Amino acid sequence: MTAAELIDLAPVLELLALGAALAVLPLTAVVWKARRDGVHGWPAWQRVLTAATLFLTLDLVAFGAFTRLTDSGLGCPDWPGCYGEASPWGAREDIHAAHQAAPHGPVSPGKAWIEMVHRYLASGVGALITLLMVMAWRHRRTQGGLSPWWATITFVWVCVQGAFGALTVTMKLQPLIVTIHLLGALLGVGLLTAQARVLEGYRPQRAHHAAQEGVWRVWQGAGLRRWGWVVLALLGLQVALGGWVSTNYAVLACMDVPTCQGRWWPEMDFVSGFRLWRPLGQDGHGEAISAAALTAIHMAHRLMALVVVGALLAYAWRLWRWRPVGAATPMASTPWRREAQVLLAMTVVQVLTGLSNVVLGWPLLAALLHTMGAALLVWWLVRLLVVPVAVPQMATAPQGSRPVTQGLHRTV
Repeated sequence: MTAAELIDLAPVLELLALGAALAVLPLTAVVWKARRDGVHGWPAWQRVLTAATLFLTLDLVAFGAFTRLTDSGLGCPDWPGCYGEASPWGAREDIHAAHQAAPHGPVSPGKAWIEMVHRYLASGVGALITLLMVMAWRHRRTQGGLSPWWATITFVWVCVQGAFGALTVTMKLQPLIVTIHLLGALLGVGLLTAQARVLEGYRPQRAHHAAQEGVWRVWQGAGLRRWGWVVLALLGLQVALGGWVSTNYAVLACMDVPTCQGRWWPEMDFVSGFRLWRPLGQDGHGEAISAAALTAIHMAHRLMALVVVGALLAYAWRLWRWRPVGAATPMASTPWRREAQVLLAMTVVQVLTGLSNVVLGWPLLAALLHTMGAALLVWWLVRLLVVPVAVPQMATAPQGSRPVTQGLHRTV
């Protein structure tokens, strides 16, 4: 296909309709469960919809990793459709011809379907985020809930993310674009997690005890929160390095642990390995990227992993030991032990899947779990860093009426 044919907007309306239809499925289930649980008022509904969008975004991250790891990123070599059609079924003749011409190339019926399902999921996430933004502005004068600008920022994020999805295809999987696309996905996870976390105070039948709110106030001002931001920043850098490893196919540059190629410090070319603007498989000078450059990419991720794992373990330990000053009971003295246990478990799984990628030759399952582990670590750290909104009182409302609330405030 020529450069002019890489962007074909002919099927865009059909894709938007498919995305909206896909969003209806989780939305229907969530609305049904929320009504059964007695959700009332816009802030509570905003929490439910945000949580549903977050769940689908995590699914999208997982399927995006599956798309990349199965080499399906160019299964449909144009955007947003597939050879100008809304589905691979409509483009089956073009796909068959491309596959016949290059049986080991990027286009095949299976890869085309994987790529298009990824785009359908992305459209579904976009539809839910658009709904959240429209509803947030509609209820902007409703007492309580998040400012509609949060939903608007998330809408801008999903549009930018969609643009990078298009660039991923049109620029033929250029490593920098693919890595930014991955980082953008995790930024969306963080944005939605923060919003869902703030709105957790509007869960039905949630108890807001003065002692618990006191713990939150102490936590906000504690040094642990600052440490949490440092750990999150380190994790973001490590995710960027991991994305750089994956998009350059440098995982198998070292197939032994703890050494690499039988040496503690193998031959490496960091200049070529970290030349950011270059085509996939090239060194920036039109030559094939060298083994030394791929080794440098791999080792940078491995060495940074030691720093990040150490930071995560130290943070989990401090969470485990931290307690409010003057805590009267053993239970009150350890309010963050569950959070520390979850963080420790996630860190251990992430280490094991990372090692499995090396010693087992980059199996698909381990690679998927490693990517999802990074997304879940972002989710959990953001949950720890964001404080739910306090809802001092919420009187029970008669069925079918709006709840009577006191002390609700708008979170900006």
